[in-house]
Amino acid sequence: MPATIDDTYAEAFRSIYASVLITARDPYWLERAVAACTGNASSAIMCDCEAGLDRTVPPIETPDGRPGAIVQFHVPRFHKDREQRLERSVLVRVCQNVLTCPTTAAFNVLPAEERWFPLGRKVAYFGDGHQYKAERFGRRCRVVPILSGEFVIERRCGWADGLMGGNLWFFGATADAALDAATRAAAAAAQTPGVILPFPGGVASSGSKAGSKYKFAVASTYAEFCPTLRGKDGVTTRLPEGVASVQEIIINGADLPTLIAATQSAIAASRDTPDLLTISAGNYNGRLGKSFVYLHPDKQPK
Repeated sequence: MPATIDDTYAEAFRSIYASVLITARDPYWLERAVAACTGNASSAIMCDCEAGLDRTVPPIETPDGRPGAIVQFHVPRFHKDREQRLERSVLVRVCQNVLTCPTTAAFNVLPAEERWFPLGRKVAYFGDGHQYKAERFGRRCRVVPILSGEFVIERRCGWADGLMGGNLWFFGATADAALDAATRAAAAAAQTPGVILPFPGGVASSGSKAGSKYKFAVASTYAEFCPTLRGKDGVTTRLPEGVASVQEIIINGADLPTLIAATQSAIAASRDTPDLLTISAGNYNGRLGKSFVYLHPDKQPK
């Protein structure tokens, strides 16, 4: 029997984000570069950004005719210094994790006429004065001499408005059911161009709520949905009867239609998981963000 779909919505909030196309000699080194530059970027709660793989790109569609992958880097828009935060995050991750990865190159994805930062120029300073400008593959690039040869990076990196915090919750009668459903959902959502799922394997095992009893913490465990806290003094459980475990996926992306498409793909792929009881979502009644992704598509405003 398919899982029940709660009549609720996920509450996404605004971000700014950059997209970088990484290319490499072969899929092995491409995967290494993507994994490295998107590491430690699951949650903006404590990470400098939220990052992940958007999609792979076949050689016929990349500037240099090699295997490629597009990665996104998101920073919440509510930060007053959001542009500086985004530039710093992308600069550090490309410089430390792409430049250093054998055979890689890096190219811009988003429009870079009005909103951009000089990523290529800043990364190229590693060349210690030996770097130079060049047109490569029809793009204005910086070339950095390195021990293995050279590193090519496009001079500008554009950025745009995006969304963070789309999500789904999976209530399982068993721990395996919740995880299997979330795994299926993450895999399906990831097939939607323009989205990333920043948590490990696309799944967040420790969904949080805003705030904490500790003044230094901005988020904490969602006690009302923790199975092991059911019946504990001071905790009013909000778990449906029979739920043994909850898993979550988080979806960031370019815009609301993209998040909606990814969410519906995730629901369709996971709702028939054995022993999955309910699919729901987390929201804060509009206090965090104003972009709502309804689980029932007929409720989505036109």
